[in-house]
Amino acid sequence: MKFGFFVPQGWRFDLVGVDPADQWTTMRDLVTHADAGSAFESAWVYDHFHTTPEPSDQATHEAWSLMAGLGAVTSRIRLGQMCSCMSYRNPAYLAKVAATADHISGGRIEMGIGAGWYEHEWRAYGYGFPAARDRLGMLREGVQIFQQAWTKGVSSLDGTYYQVDGAICQPLPLQKGRSGIPLWIAGGGEKVTLKIAAQYADYTNFGGDAETFRSKSEILRAHCDTVGRDFSEITRSSNYNVFIGETEKEAQDKIDWYADHLATSLGESAGPEHARRIGVQGLVGTPEQIVEKLKALEELGMTYAITYFADAAYDRSSLELFESQVIPELA
Repeated sequence: MKFGFFVPQGWRFDLVGVDPADQWTTMRDLVTHADAGSAFESAWVYDHFHTTPEPSDQATHEAWSLMAGLGAVTSRIRLGQMCSCMSYRNPAYLAKVAATADHISGGRIEMGIGAGWYEHEWRAYGYGFPAARDRLGMLREGVQIFQQAWTKGVSSLDGTYYQVDGAICQPLPLQKGRSGIPLWIAGGGEKVTLKIAAQYADYTNFGGDAETFRSKSEILRAHCDTVGRDFSEITRSSNYNVFIGETEKEAQDKIDWYADHLATSLGESAGPEHARRIGVQGLVGTPEQIVEKLKALEELGMTYAITYFADAAYDRSSLELFESQVIPELA
């Protein structure tokens, strides 16, 4: 099993209290620390403009700017977004951005891509909010443009949503895989998203609880059979909120800290409730308990876990405990 971690970039109120002038160095230092000798395979950011679960005036740093910045100051760790929203940037332009970031990083970019969902952002930035079928149509056409750009150096598509006529992408990415830059198709939509994944993805990313993961995997397998794709070619991943401690009490203390932390931004009732929901959905407990949960998921085919540590900007102990006592049992 491989492991990645999310960089605190503000979207989840995870830079609150850090002076804006110090936020880049906080993110940079965390990733360069992991780059130097960590067991983590990759570092990830979200592609969002406004905080969640509520928009606010707190910082949210832009994903692809971070890709370039982190690519320039690291040398080993792979860098991804989970996931870029196709419709936030013209796909021919985004293919060019990603190819440039791949050169800056020395060939370490992962392209996480999805149809997008955060309506407040869409409307605030003037994108409207197309129906789901249209957002998924944009995803399908955009992925085709990516693959052309990264493997042929030029893309042309007279699509329903995008019209590209000889858009040149030079230099090509340093990576020379099936799609050029590895493609992570994110989302568990059963009729469309997973079919797009079956056709184009190197990796997928969908719900991480055992029941959901099993169900989505079987649907993905069926789509692979339909389109003639080898199901085993696609790595299946999930995202996990992690609250880890040497004891169960220490793990619960981390959730309690998170509830208090969110209360400063979301209010005395909404903050703790959000923390409770996140805790229920996540990997909570001692290293041994978390290893047991992950081994069960590995048996279902989940072989790449992308982890989120709510306290990473303030205290690296959770991330380091996971790295030292969980990853070695599964890597």
